[in-house]
Amino acid sequence: MTNDLATLVGSRICHDLISPIGAIGNGVELMSLTGGGDSSAEMALIADSVENASARIRFFRVAFGAATPGQTFPRREVIKILADIARGGRISYDWQIEGDCDRTDVRSAFLLFQCFESAMTHGGDITISRAGPTWTLTARAERFRIEPDLWSGLTQPGVQVVDAASQVQFALLPQVMAECGCRLEIVHDETALTATFAPH
Repeated sequence: MTNDLATLVGSRICHDLISPIGAIGNGVELMSLTGGGDSSAEMALIADSVENASARIRFFRVAFGAATPGQTFPRREVIKILADIARGGRISYDWQIEGDCDRTDVRSAFLLFQCFESAMTHGGDITISRAGPTWTLTARAERFRIEPDLWSGLTQPGVQVVDAASQVQFALLPQVMAECGCRLEIVHDETALTATFAPH
């Protein structure tokens, strides 16, 4: 399966799932407004689960879906997705970039978020900024769990071995970087992990 076909499959799956998930959320909200449901812990759990599922599908649609060259992605949508993903989680996001961005760049950032998350087992904070064409993503945490083979493969194509579905972002990100002509650099110490990318 080519990378292009894989991204189209990702887009299709997310597109087909987002509508029924949204309908369930609307149904739960309508029940609470009309008295058809109660305010029990069970209803709250259903509402929270639907909200989280919707946020993750919208996130996956950007990270794994197709991105047309030159297509932009609204800043307000990025902020909304990250806020919904962070709600109730252990990782917070500080998106400091003003204005809309190229969708491919946002996709690269979202894939990096997933790489970061795999190393931030106890949570932490991720800051995203841009100076000219250079993007900088910095994760801070009490400690990181770095798997050397996975991380070295991000900057040294051909080195990496991905053998689990939870690691797919490590296989996809180098391909996205190559397609957009970007160079990725990563540095880390005990409490900070920083990735930068920009066109060659």
